Amino acid sequence: MSIDTVALVSIGAHPASGRARRAEHDARAVELGLQLAGDNLHVLHAGNPHEPALRAYLGMGLDELHVLEQPEHADAVPVLRDYLRESGVQLVLAGSQAETGEGSGMLPYLLAEQLGWPLLVGVAHIESIHNGVATVLQALPRGQRRRLKVRLPFMATVDNAAPKARQSAYGPATRGQIGAQEVEVVEDELSTRGLFQTAKPRPKRLKVIKAKSGADRMKAATAKAAGGSGQVLKGVSAEEGAQAILKLLIEEGVVR
Repeated sequence: MSIDTVALVSIGAHPASGRARRAEHDARAVELGLQLAGDNLHVLHAGNPHEPALRAYLGMGLDELHVLEQPEHADAVPVLRDYLRESGVQLVLAGSQAETGEGSGMLPYLLAEQLGWPLLVGVAHIESIHNGVATVLQALPRGQRRRLKVRLPFMATVDNAAPKARQSAYGPATRGQIGAQEVEVVEDELSTRGLFQTAKPRPKRLKVIKAKSGADRMKAATAKAAGGSGQVLKGVSAEEGAQAILKLLIEEGVVR
């Protein structure tokens, strides 16, 4: 049974150099779509059709990549919503989070909400589609999997649990076609008003004792603290107590 399947792709960024590339999770979405729909997969991007990094997706064996042409700071949700509604698509695959731009991971949620579709997150594999119902394998923490049945149409996001994307070949990347379509540009207020900055490392957490058995937990709770660097504060003022706590947090690396 032929199902109209769309994979949404974006421009990625290499984690070390920042060089533009195909986005890792989006490439996994394309891989999942190719395994499911083969040559019937429709790959869609909202942005600049002249971005060289888009050809890395064509190098996965695609004949064509369709682009809804819009400037960098335009809102992609309205144009994608209108395109998907008019095309009669039944299944949309996307990466869980973009590597450039806002990188909030909200686009699949906003798009599914406006389309009125269910959204499945963390999809590892789509096993089958029969009589308008898909059997989906969803990834859970600690390597667990959950089998779900969902009625078409629906939207699914993939991450590292999905099959690894095939290598991009230079020949197909140069032979593939990029078809651009002009769309109405909707300004993204968050991109124009918001301030982008590099993410900072999260504060270091205090060490937590992990014990497998009740006896180990009791031993950890009743054992004396190792080392003689501890300090017992009695009868001190609030300012002195706060200063001692701040000193400890700085030594542990929680506060910089």
